[in-house]
Amino acid sequence: MATVAGGPARYASATVAGGCFWCTEAVYQRVKGVISVIPGYTGGTKLKPTYDEVCSGKTGHAEAAQITFDPSIIPYDKILEIFWHIHDPTTLNRQGNDVGTQYRSAIFYQNERQKQTAKQSKANAQSSKMYKGKIVTEILPLNTFYTAESYHRDYYSKNSYQPYCQYIIEPKIHKLYKDFPKETRETL
Repeated sequence: MATVAGGPARYASATVAGGCFWCTEAVYQRVKGVISVIPGYTGGTKLKPTYDEVCSGKTGHAEAAQITFDPSIIPYDKILEIFWHIHDPTTLNRQGNDVGTQYRSAIFYQNERQKQTAKQSKANAQSSKMYKGKIVTEILPLNTFYTAESYHRDYYSKNSYQPYCQYIIEPKIHKLYKDFPKETRETL
């Protein structure tokens, strides 16, 4: 498991992209054993990209979330199981009305163990018939992760009154609580 630089050796990190990083952040913040969730950009070629540059679709980066977690409370494979439930991994470069390569579905592994776990998790999700279509999620090595601008941090908790939060993010949170009651926190 990849340990977190500067963090206790018992913590690990996972990086996933499942559409808008506001959604991914809001969901994983409610998972027991998750220490932090940082929205950002990865998978592209532009050094130090900005949100506007990533939204242009020209940087190759995906909106992603870097999740620091305690694997003694929530293992990496459960992080991935939640990932399959909170977005549609069968739509190429799209999640709902969010369209473009920056909204693609991807798991960015940090070592060989994460790579193999991600491949097995993807195969399990596909064979589960959870989705009718073929899963198009990429499994890629994590290169540089760029933290998003500060106004993206804790977006849902600061803006839950916004229509996007109410109509897009809240249903994902409700699905998390419904599908993973043992893995969720009672309160944030």
